[in-house]
Amino acid sequence: MLVRQKCIFAMASIPLVKLSEIYVLNVATKHLAREILPARNTYGDAFPAGDPRGQISEAWRFPIIDRYANTPSLAGDEQLNKVTFVVRDSDLGGPKEVAVIGSFAGLYEQIPLQPVLFMGEPTGFRACSLLVPKQQLHIYRFMVDGQPRIDPINPQQRQLDNGSVWSLFFTEACSELITFQPWEARLLARLTEQILPFRTGDGEQFLKNHVNFLDRQTAANRFPLSYRLDNSVGAVNFIDKILSREERHHRSNYRICLGIIDTLLRERNSFVDTHLMSREMYAELYEQMLSGPDGTVPGWPYGEYGRPRFFMELVRRHTYTGAFSHPKYGGNAGAAGWQFLASRYPFDWQAALEAPLGRNTDYRG
Repeated sequence: MLVRQKCIFAMASIPLVKLSEIYVLNVATKHLAREILPARNTYGDAFPAGDPRGQISEAWRFPIIDRYANTPSLAGDEQLNKVTFVVRDSDLGGPKEVAVIGSFAGLYEQIPLQPVLFMGEPTGFRACSLLVPKQQLHIYRFMVDGQPRIDPINPQQRQLDNGSVWSLFFTEACSELITFQPWEARLLARLTEQILPFRTGDGEQFLKNHVNFLDRQTAANRFPLSYRLDNSVGAVNFIDKILSREERHHRSNYRICLGIIDTLLRERNSFVDTHLMSREMYAELYEQMLSGPDGTVPGWPYGEYGRPRFFMELVRRHTYTGAFSHPKYGGNAGAAGWQFLASRYPFDWQAALEAPLGRNTDYRG
């Protein structure tokens, strides 16, 4: 539900950024300038005939979520993202006026989109840039000549309790679940626990030295927005986010296989919730899914999903990427993954990262 994100309804007017037409054109034209041709391969997104998202390269990139920095930088810049909304007039029927409304600005405050020009001539694009705090999720719509429309480009949407459909975006380090149901996230956390190295001797010592001794408030400040650090170091949150955008084509793999795994585990132990089952049960299932070219899992419905090994390799790839990538992508919470690597193979990761986690004054994510 939308109310879970405590900052989702902003009360004050949202700060606008002067629109850079060259910035919009540099980012947008690669993805939006294609002539209307037969639909691209949209990796399982079944867009209706004529839907402009079917012709757009990487439609999930819109709106554009980017770093924000003044020159020189000001205090608080690192807590903000620049969000740029872009539309093509042709996708909206050649409107006279276009504005955006959303939960980032009191929901119904209209922010006009300006025509994007090149050498003084209209390009057919409209855009606006505004500042939104990191770690947030928002819904929005366009007002096209006074009528509400969802974003014709962005494939991310959310249906509210009243049945209305809004477009959706999230800023860096957002921890709100977008793709997974809570039970799926809990189950996936147990699978990532089986993959990550924090249950080894070195891993247990790292947790003891760097995490477990902290009081609750200090841990919350140092490792914000993470799931249980010893389980996933934010890897589940990372996977949740990439499945809503660049890895959308793998959503069905997770939906099908997590359901199968939940059923299998309940059949093996009907007295305990699946996410609370023993580590040994998960280790056994993990090994079975990776055995043989297609896995050898007793009771697995191969007619429904024939390659459990492929799914586990997919989870493994996503888990390691999430645990050791830049924290802005939702994983590696509090740079804990980098801290773990540095405890074994010393390197100065803070020198390569901006505040507040690092100390580099030149790099800005």
